[in-house]
Amino acid sequence: MLSRRALLNAAVAALPAGCSRQEPAPLAGGWVGAAHERGHRLRDAAPPASVGGASARRVAALVVGAGIAGLAAARGLLQRGVDDVHVIDLEDMPGGNSRGHAIAGIACPLGAHYLPLPGPAAYEVSEWLHEIGVLRAEQGRTVADERHLCHSPQERLFFEGAWHEGLLPPASPGSSTMAQYRRFAQRVAAAPPFAIPSHRAPFGAEAAALDAVTFDEWLAREGLGDAKLRWYLDYCCRDDYGAGSDTVSAWAGLHYFASRHGFHAPGDPESDRDAVLTWPEGNAWLVQRLAAPLAGRFHGGRVVRRVAEQRSGVEVDTWHEGRAERWHAGTVVLALPLFVAARVLEQPPASLIDAARFTRYSPWLVANLHLDAPLVDRPGMPPAWDNVAYGGEGLGYVDAMHQSLRPYAGATVLTAYLSLPATDREALLVQPWPHWVARVVEPLRTLHPDLPLRLKRADLTRYGHAMAVPRPGLHAPALRAARAALRGGRGRVRFAHADLAGYSVFEEAFVAGCEAAAAPCRCG
Repeated sequence: MLSRRALLNAAVAALPAGCSRQEPAPLAGGWVGAAHERGHRLRDAAPPASVGGASARRVAALVVGAGIAGLAAARGLLQRGVDDVHVIDLEDMPGGNSRGHAIAGIACPLGAHYLPLPGPAAYEVSEWLHEIGVLRAEQGRTVADERHLCHSPQERLFFEGAWHEGLLPPASPGSSTMAQYRRFAQRVAAAPPFAIPSHRAPFGAEAAALDAVTFDEWLAREGLGDAKLRWYLDYCCRDDYGAGSDTVSAWAGLHYFASRHGFHAPGDPESDRDAVLTWPEGNAWLVQRLAAPLAGRFHGGRVVRRVAEQRSGVEVDTWHEGRAERWHAGTVVLALPLFVAARVLEQPPASLIDAARFTRYSPWLVANLHLDAPLVDRPGMPPAWDNVAYGGEGLGYVDAMHQSLRPYAGATVLTAYLSLPATDREALLVQPWPHWVARVVEPLRTLHPDLPLRLKRADLTRYGHAMAVPRPGLHAPALRAARAALRGGRGRVRFAHADLAGYSVFEEAFVAGCEAAAAPCRCG
């Protein structure tokens, strides 16, 4: 394990002659965000008996889980006139993987940090964005408020010693790499229909064949072996799905492009990616607007022990600050990862058990690095919102102050992301936070040799089960039927989570929550 001292010494040695060799102050920071101890209390042992007797509360509808799906479900129930809606969550604050943070007054994300402009299939998301003023109709067109669009420059890639615009590795006209870029663009354009949410696109034999193999296997069959193209596609899979192109299905690999913006070789028409919406605190900005109507209705710090459907309603037993609680609700929305829903539901249906057994999750690390001054940069394109190094393990970093209107460079927070293999899940728990700081900072030192000198605080967030991985077989007929049986608003116990799509993006979670709230609530 590299110590901070080793990192600093290496950084100082890399500075040009004449630069000041300062003595570093101790690094502040630690773990923030997800309280894994609470979740593991459910996994490892039943909570102790009630202290001082259990409290009981009756509500019309209870949403279990305050991620995007749960918040969207609560909003939908309120819109349907169910006023007595309450939301409980393991964490103290709502938002799930989209919560936010602040260091030295600088807002930054603890997870998801952007939202692409939604496509036509995600009409519920578009309607809500219009409602909160992010989108508006103008002369028959949908226009985004520019304050919420990612400021330019949006992305850059560190490649062969310099920064280049965009994340696709550069290729010269007429090169074999450019030819492979164009071949892949043609394959994406000819792909079967895709949409987000994915269950609103037709699924036929061609899509089923793509679901049966890994993305790597499909690329090899198509003769797409260029190293630059393959690195980029693997990066995209790790970024969106938490696993590489050797793990996710070919359906998922093509879905990444065909469901949104396509794929375009550099210099070709329409080669720009779709604009994205982002904020310094990431998608926590959206969470704040979803949670605002729930003032007094959100109850954090609850470990759900048991959910039992009965003739007259649903019982939900929770544990909170040393006391047992019992909620009685006419309708319950389980906006939980499938494996958690299967654990807490007293009589889980076979469809839930089957879908939960198939689903595997990737662990993630998010590191917010507080810098006291601008960094020395490499040649090429100027600093962008999203900054990625070619060939690296990490997913790059975003600059929290890029969206500010500050007219000068200064202190900021860089949010660095690591998608980790499942074998690192235990290490996230047992390795101390300085170990992970070193793992994040060491590769960034190639980009910014003075980063260890500028680094004053590192707040890290770990997610043991951050996102579902869309492996081959996700769309096998039995699994598609199982997820379809769980989706939507039926019965007293309903399900809402991005896991119902088999991968984790905002639109899937939001639509799942809306669908769970769509049917009339059984409040008796």
